[in-house]
Amino acid sequence: MKILREPINLALFRRPLGRVYVIPERCKECSFCWSFCPMDVLERSDEFNPNGYRYPRVKPGKENDCVNCKMCSLICPELAIYTVEVS
Repeated sequence: MKILREPINLALFRRPLGRVYVIPERCKECSFCWSFCPMDVLERSDEFNPNGYRYPRVKPGKENDCVNCKMCSLICPELAIYTVEVS
């Protein structure tokens, strides 16, 4: 018998929504943000910043999948990416 644990008020739970902002000039293409994004929202851009690095961007079709966990901003060594919660 398998017992699943769920909150009693699961129907009232609101999934947070975040917006990703990137400062391309700061990025050094370390790949941490798109490698560790738990929702797989980010990918490497095709464009280059002035230093020759490809910075992250939100994958097409994933604009509303960010849950504002802030993993990308916490793991970025150059502080080149951050998220903001939107309602």
